Amino acid sequence: MNLIKRKIQPIIENWLFRGKVIILYGARQVGKTTLAKALLSKYRQEDGYYNCEIQSVRAILGQEEPVLLKKYLGNKKIVVFDEAQYVPNIGRVLKLLADTYPELQIIATGSSSFDLANRTGEALTGRALQFILYPLSYSEVGELYNPFERKAQLNNFLRFGMYPEIVQAPDEEARVLLDDLSSRYLYKDVLEFENLKRADIIFKLLQLLALQIGSEVSVNELSNSLQTHRRTIERYIDLLEKAFVIFRLRSFSRNLRKEISKGYKIFFYDVGVRNSIIQQYQDVELRMDKGMLWENFLICERLKFLQTQQINPNNYFWRTHDQQEIDYLEEFNGKLTGYEMKWKFKRKKAPKAFMENYPNSEFQFIEQDNFEWFIS
Repeated sequence: MNLIKRKIQPIIENWLFRGKVIILYGARQVGKTTLAKALLSKYRQEDGYYNCEIQSVRAILGQEEPVLLKKYLGNKKIVVFDEAQYVPNIGRVLKLLADTYPELQIIATGSSSFDLANRTGEALTGRALQFILYPLSYSEVGELYNPFERKAQLNNFLRFGMYPEIVQAPDEEARVLLDDLSSRYLYKDVLEFENLKRADIIFKLLQLLALQIGSEVSVNELSNSLQTHRRTIERYIDLLEKAFVIFRLRSFSRNLRKEISKGYKIFFYDVGVRNSIIQQYQDVELRMDKGMLWENFLICERLKFLQTQQINPNNYFWRTHDQQEIDYLEEFNGKLTGYEMKWKFKRKKAPKAFMENYPNSEFQFIEQDNFEWFIS
């Protein structure tokens, strides 16, 4: 498998040795360990890697005594604590090291923001910078293909997603790897760290969410379908989002008449995982859900692109009660830009209510012929 350099690597490198603990979040198997080791290798500190899933490593790093910790770490100038959420009191440990040995660069990774963030939050206030590692981006796989080959691979990207190990695999192997990823690893953090017993509810919830990407989510409908209290459904959605399986896109409103103001849509961080959950891997042109799949793919790729540009707009969708809508909306520096995404367009007109109420906004259509500028 070819090693692809991640676009976020130089951004992280720019912050090394500037007095900040670097925290790298991302789903399991998304490439956090590979990236962390690449950073170590650049400084010839390959022995600075510590896997916190190993009991002996956890036991030593769990000591809140900086002298003992420094003796264990030696004279390294950069270290990686991989899956740091497994270390007891990791927040205080990182604070002690950062305060006592400010010349030591610490990188901590975690596949569960709800756990690692809780354990590091107050302790590292002002001392840490956080980054999210997504699955590979359309731009990053340009290292594997020339521009024509990459676009020709679009069908496969929409079927099998962009996880590093999967994006280069043959179809049958990709399917096996995705099914293993979605059935085991992605639930591990949610079930372990929150001590949840109902794995069946988590999976059924994900199935329902996978079937309605691009549509507004009704927690009441999910609650009724799963015969589970709505507070439990809301909690599970929150946990799945913090485990980097799904993310929410909230509705945009300035409280104008007919605007939907409190809804949200849910998308998957990787469309291959979404397809695995509902066991649909057909070619895109043969699918009834290709419009939903396309929208999910483009929005997720846009988030990856914005991260590499170090741009952080507010992200929304927009819809009125009489069904005028915009798939994706960005608000940045006081400016609104709307994007309508269709696999094949039947209309080329911006929603009248939006343009009338937000006259200084811009509006773009994204389709197969022009999508690359939007995401790369």
